[in-house]
Amino acid sequence: MIERKSMKKLFSVKIRAYGHMADFNVMAEDSAESIEKAILDKIGENGVLLKDSNRMFSTSKCWITYEEVVDDISSRPLQKEEVIRT
Repeated sequence: MIERKSMKKLFSVKIRAYGHMADFNVMAEDSAESIEKAILDKIGENGVLLKDSNRMFSTSKCWITYEEVVDDISSRPLQKEEVIRT
């Protein structure tokens, strides 16, 4: 049996839920399941402070996003919009 060494990485997590928001980091393996478990663990240990979003986000929807942090900065966005004015 081949044993794989797990490499944990730092991920920046942003939650926007029902008029509240939170930003925090978790250490997890580079898989959706591992990241989801790390997020749930952080929430379960009361390690997440939800703040009022001052109506910046919908009070009826929930978004959870995460991205890998490389060299103490979040990785580049998946999409980039450039506006060229003439």
